[in-house]
Amino acid sequence: MSEITLDPETWSCPAPVRERPRIVMGHGGGGALSAELVRDIFAPAYGGEALAGMGDAAALTLGGVRLAFSTDTFVVRPLFFPGGSIGDLAVNGTVNDLAMTGARAAYLSCGFVLEEGVELEVVDRVAKALGAAARAAGVEVATGDTKVVEAGHGDGIFINTAGIGLIPAGVDLRPQRVVPGDVVIVSGGIGVHGVAIMSVREGLEFGVELESDCAALGSLVEAMLAVTPDLHVLRDPTRGGLAAALNEIAAASGTGVVLRERDLPVPPAVANACAILGLDPMYVANEGKLVAFVPRESADAVLAAMRAHPLGAGAAIIGEAVEEHPGMVVARTPLGGTRVVDLPIGEQLPRIC
Repeated sequence: MSEITLDPETWSCPAPVRERPRIVMGHGGGGALSAELVRDIFAPAYGGEALAGMGDAAALTLGGVRLAFSTDTFVVRPLFFPGGSIGDLAVNGTVNDLAMTGARAAYLSCGFVLEEGVELEVVDRVAKALGAAARAAGVEVATGDTKVVEAGHGDGIFINTAGIGLIPAGVDLRPQRVVPGDVVIVSGGIGVHGVAIMSVREGLEFGVELESDCAALGSLVEAMLAVTPDLHVLRDPTRGGLAAALNEIAAASGTGVVLRERDLPVPPAVANACAILGLDPMYVANEGKLVAFVPRESADAVLAAMRAHPLGAGAAIIGEAVEEHPGMVVARTPLGGTRVVDLPIGEQLPRIC
C-alpha cells in the first residue's frame, strides 16, 4: 500500500478564513473581509480626504459645485438572468450609487473586458441592454474603453462603469447624520436579485419564476427629497444585503439599530427559497431597493411618497436608530426575542453583481 501524504496547505474550505494571506471570494462580498481589505490595504495606500467617507459614492466640491462620483465593476454570472443582464446592472448599479448621495446621474464611462472567444452576438446584446438602461435612467455614456484577454483568463464579459452627477443644494446624505429616533425605511421586498441569480445559475425552481429587481432608483430618491431634503442617509443594499448596509451605517454613525423582524418585507418566493437553501434574506443582495434613515417627524410623509412611486410601492418601516448598543444591529423576533444581525464575513452568494 502506498503511503498517503497529507498537505494542509493544499486544503480548501468554502468558508472564508480571515487569516489567510491570499484573496478569497469573500473579499468581494461586501462584508467584513471586504471592509478589512479596504481598511488595511487600499485606504492606507491611497490616502486623501475624499476617500474617508467610504460611501457608495464620493461627495466632492469642484469649482464651487457639489458633485457625486462613483465607480463599480460588474462580474455577474450568468450574463443574462430573469429581469436583466450584466449591461443593465452596469448602468443601474452606478446610477444608484450616485443616487444614494442625492445626486442625479449625468454621465457614465464604460469599460468592457472581453474574453477571447466570446460571441459577438453576446457582446452586442449586452451593449444594447446597457444603452437602453442608460436611456431609461436619463444618463449618457460619454466615454469608454475595451480590452480583450486570452481565453481562460476571463468569464466572457466584465464591465466597469464610473459616473458623475450633481448634488442638489441643501442635500447632505451621510451616515454621520443619523441620530437616535430616526426611522428606518426599506423601499420594497428584499433578497429578490440574489435569489433570482441563484435560481437561474443553479437551475433551481421555487414554484414561481423570480425576476431581479434591477432598476435605477434616481427618480424614487427625487420623490423622497421632494418631501424633505433632510433625509439623513440612503444606501442601496447590494453585496451583503440589507444586513451589511445597516451594519455599515450603525458603525459609521455610532448609533444602534433595532429592526422588527415581522415588518421586514420578504416576498414569499424569497422566503421559501432561502429556507430551502439555508440563507437569511437580510444577507441576500438587492439591485433595485434602498434603505433610508429619516427623521421621525418626516417618516410618514416620506413613506407615502415612496409608496406612490412604482419603485417604492412595497416600502415599509422596519425599525429605528437607538442610543443603546452603538454600532450594533439587532432584530426583534416575532416570538419576542432579540438576535444580533452581524456584518457578514464574506458573502452567501458570490458573483451576483
